[in-house]
Amino acid sequence: TIWTDRLWYHSLGYDVVFTTQLWTRVGLFVVAGLLAALIVAGNAALAQRLRPPTRGGPMASPLLERYHALLQSRVRRTVLAFGVPAFIIGGSAGLAETFTFLAWRNSTEFGVADPRFGLDASFYVFDYPWWVFVAGFVFWALFFATLAAALLHYLFGGIRGRNATTVAATAHISILAGLTLLVHGVRLWLDRYGLMIDETPLLTGMTYTDSQVRVSGLTIMAAIAMISALLFLANIWLRRWSLPVVSLVLMLLSGLVVGMIYPAAIQAFQVNPDEPDTERPYIEDHMAATKAAFGISDVEIENYEAVTDTEPGQLRADAEALPGIRLIDPALIGPAFEQLQQVRGYYSFPAVLDVDRYTIDGQQTDAVVAAREMDLSGLQSQSWNNIRTVYTHGFGLVAAYGNRRQPSGDPEWMARDIPPTGALSEHEPRIYFGELHSEYSIVGAPAGAPPVELDTPGGGESDEPTLTTYTGEGGVPVGNFFNKLLYAVKFADVNIMLSDRVNEESKIIYDRTPRMRVAQAAPWLQVDSNAYPAIVEGRLVWIVDAYTTSNSYPNSHRLSLEQATSDSMTRQAMVAQPDRMVNYMRNSVKATVDAYDGTVTLYAWDEDDPVLQTWRKVFPETVQDRSEISDDLLSHLRYPEDMFKVQREVLGRYHVEDPHLWYQQTDLWVTPNDPVAGTGSKETPYYLSIRWPGDDEPVFSQTTVYVPNNRSNLASFMAVNADASREDYGKIRILRMSGQQQIDGPGQTFNAMTTDQVVAETLRPFLNQGAASAEYGNLLTLPVGGGLLYVMPVYTQRQASTGSYPALRFVVVRFGEKVAIGNTLQEALDKVFEGDSGAETGEDPSAIDDDPPVDEQPGETPTGDTPTGEDPPAEEPGTVDEGAARQALTEAEQAFEAAERALGEGDLGTYQEKNAEARAAVRRALDAMGR
Repeated sequence: TIWTDRLWYHSLGYDVVFTTQLWTRVGLFVVAGLLAALIVAGNAALAQRLRPPTRGGPMASPLLERYHALLQSRVRRTVLAFGVPAFIIGGSAGLAETFTFLAWRNSTEFGVADPRFGLDASFYVFDYPWWVFVAGFVFWALFFATLAAALLHYLFGGIRGRNATTVAATAHISILAGLTLLVHGVRLWLDRYGLMIDETPLLTGMTYTDSQVRVSGLTIMAAIAMISALLFLANIWLRRWSLPVVSLVLMLLSGLVVGMIYPAAIQAFQVNPDEPDTERPYIEDHMAATKAAFGISDVEIENYEAVTDTEPGQLRADAEALPGIRLIDPALIGPAFEQLQQVRGYYSFPAVLDVDRYTIDGQQTDAVVAAREMDLSGLQSQSWNNIRTVYTHGFGLVAAYGNRRQPSGDPEWMARDIPPTGALSEHEPRIYFGELHSEYSIVGAPAGAPPVELDTPGGGESDEPTLTTYTGEGGVPVGNFFNKLLYAVKFADVNIMLSDRVNEESKIIYDRTPRMRVAQAAPWLQVDSNAYPAIVEGRLVWIVDAYTTSNSYPNSHRLSLEQATSDSMTRQAMVAQPDRMVNYMRNSVKATVDAYDGTVTLYAWDEDDPVLQTWRKVFPETVQDRSEISDDLLSHLRYPEDMFKVQREVLGRYHVEDPHLWYQQTDLWVTPNDPVAGTGSKETPYYLSIRWPGDDEPVFSQTTVYVPNNRSNLASFMAVNADASREDYGKIRILRMSGQQQIDGPGQTFNAMTTDQVVAETLRPFLNQGAASAEYGNLLTLPVGGGLLYVMPVYTQRQASTGSYPALRFVVVRFGEKVAIGNTLQEALDKVFEGDSGAETGEDPSAIDDDPPVDEQPGETPTGDTPTGEDPPAEEPGTVDEGAARQALTEAEQAFEAAERALGEGDLGTYQEKNAEARAAVRRALDAMGR
């Protein structure tokens, strides 16, 4: 394992990460192990050296005499019996503190002093954890050495009773007990500083009782421990155990009184009756530290008197932003990507797609993107050669406009097909490193050797599959016998040794997911739960956000990373952060992973972060300066999801400025549950371009909403500038709703939309009967027109079919109390705003297919029911042209057959074109039949 790890890090170009960790671990294991063994085994050996020549006297017994004789004849074995376990346990304890040691050795000051002791925050983040470990390590080593020495002195006869102890045994045990108590006094002294990061029922950090009582109490207890230690050391000459033992008992009693009873009494009788006033300065310190630790000190909060009345032209001021509303839901549209762009069963897309933005024809637009990756479960033949040497990589980025659709409701593609075509720039499309392909592959071959890796399903002679050979820098060479043997053992796969496809130029690629590669290249970082693909300078790369975190920033609120970042999206994607506590977080690093050769590049994003500066000292030249980020890459960087979720969680309580309000929790905000997902999980933040009230232009942002605690109405709307190319990137702004006016939240709005009579009648055929069903997309919230606009796309999908996928059919909007549904966003907006919203979304209602495809037609609307709730108009008898109908149906059948052939050949453009022709022919047939 050690050697293959070395090879892996070397192939990645991060040798310093491997060697620094390895030698630090070895050093800590050896030093800590030897120290523990020296303390424990050394004192065991000393106890044997100080043993009396014979064991006699009134306390002697045949059993003890037998032990005495046995130990005397096996002195070396006895010492080893204590030393070996001490070495292993002590070494393992030191090994576990590798990163604590490295951070302490290279610590960087924050320039922020704590309000109680005046120490820089770096002491708590870097120094305090290390010194707590050292003090604890030495204490327990001395404690067990004392027990071992006492046991051996007893067995050797040095201790024969309460008043029958040899001078040597007395001195030995007194010194050990005294040293143990001295170290305990140091631990108590350090515990004073631990109060700055301790959790109390009120807050994390120093409280009134801590500052006024516990600090003094721990100081007194440390002094008593020191005095008790001196008494034990004085017992070397006094040789009377009564005095040091009494001091030990007094130390324990004083710890009970000073450390527990007195602080509890002060809390109960002095603090609790006036807690808001007594704790006010400590709450202020806690609030300031929390906001600084999570980067939310400069959040702008403004009151927003959201209007609920509608009038014509109300959205005219926001006309520029409305065309950018993202209607394509990345959590719902995945099956459409699968059916329309999968090409073959061995390709796949993730369950939840990603949102990015591209500049097309000079206009920046939101895009829903996904990489077409290899899915080995879709292979018919699961032979070793297939899964390890042939089906080695995916092919191409697929991207759709976030705010457009085709007349059929399908996504409108920016990039599609194999090889990739569309509006995006040309790039290396092969994906050897991605989120779905986690198995190892063996790639590469000598020059001139015939390729064996499947490249594209078609495009060769007679439209046969094309083959390729990997030529990237990534991967570990396995051309020699030794490396073959290593990896055959590592993966328990003898085929690596036996297969002729493993040649002198072969490389093995593994640990292929972007998040894993970044986490291993920079183990001091916490990686975001989502990586997303982007085309950057002709390369397909994965962009990964990474964080520096701490659990010991003074006075800052501590929360669970897993709970703060879990929502409906992470539940669907089945990704989650670890259940670890943090009270400091920075998005300090932006990372990229090349999809072709696996190259990991780390860029310093928050270069002022002391934690990042510390780790750059530990692992020099692994993180590039921020200035090295190209403009093309910068245009795709965005505000990270997990960072925003953590800040959202903290701001729910820490948005207030008044300590009394914070204490009373009367203005507590919470993230609402996702009404569309219906899983009881929190609503996910959304990436979309919005125009903030008062701004001149829309900006790519990440948005969320709050509701009051235990309520469903809207409390506030929050957004962060997510466009990294802008100067005010990362600026968080909040619109606080009026406390005197009810503004419905997402749950109430979703209920109003789905129960609206017109909406219900329009969707009834899809929800209650027929061959197609309806699915609700993401419920977006936008501050426009002086109020709040809710937008929800509705998708329809035919049932009971393996080839079905959701297609965007309707858009439901709500402003104030008015709800409308339309085939397009433009149509729905105009209905809400009395026939004229004042904004043009760029959609052409006449170009939208009002009817679902023939295989998605719902059942007939029940008699008397129409989408408007009015009586259906009398139908005019139409003429029937049977000849024209038959001709149209024949053309439809031919077009469907051509579409199937195109799909089989991987020509997705022709597939969609022929499907559209077939649907048009079906409509002509229906018209010819008078329908």
